[in-house]
Amino acid sequence: MMRETNVGYLARSLAGHDKGKVYMIIREDDKHVYLADGKLHTIAKPKKKNPRHLQLIKKHEKPELTEKLLKEEATDLQIIQEVKNVES
Repeated sequence: MMRETNVGYLARSLAGHDKGKVYMIIREDDKHVYLADGKLHTIAKPKKKNPRHLQLIKKHEKPELTEKLLKEEATDLQIIQEVKNVES
């Protein structure tokens, strides 16, 4: 079940060609979430996905990064570091 806002959460894809891949939720609208991994799907070109096809993993440990995401000030490098922490 999705929370009020999921920006800043790490999520694993459950369906599609990217099944099993870890992303960070950087934005959301009424029907979709926008995901970035910092490499293929950057902040500038996020992946649009149905939230039913995601499993929330956890919120990263840096609340200041969530603030930057909400203000659109985060960088791809910050997202790469957070995703790498979960994948390893």
